[in-house]
Amino acid sequence: MQISVLIEPVANNGFRASSGPPLALAAEGATRDEAVRNLGVLVQKRLATGVEVAVLEVAAPVAANPWVEHAGMFKDNPMFDDVLRIMEENRKRDEADPDYM
Repeated sequence: MQISVLIEPVANNGFRASSGPPLALAAEGATRDEAVRNLGVLVQKRLATGVEVAVLEVAAPVAANPWVEHAGMFKDNPMFDDVLRIMEENRKRDEADPDYM
């Protein structure tokens, strides 16, 4: 198991290592490594009491895609082929221009 740990200096007293929920614990030590080790001991003691950390999968509500209502809207438009041709001509012209970015 991996948990995020905040390590911060304590004025004139070494370091404090703390974790957030669901295992909100804190421990201090003369060095940052000692503070982290002390926090690890507290976490192990807490887990030894039968506490479990689990992940719950919850299905997110499916949002409607706003583009779906517009899909295919130009399918039968007689000008659509002209628009595609113009786009292709512009693309070819741009690709042939060495100064085009």
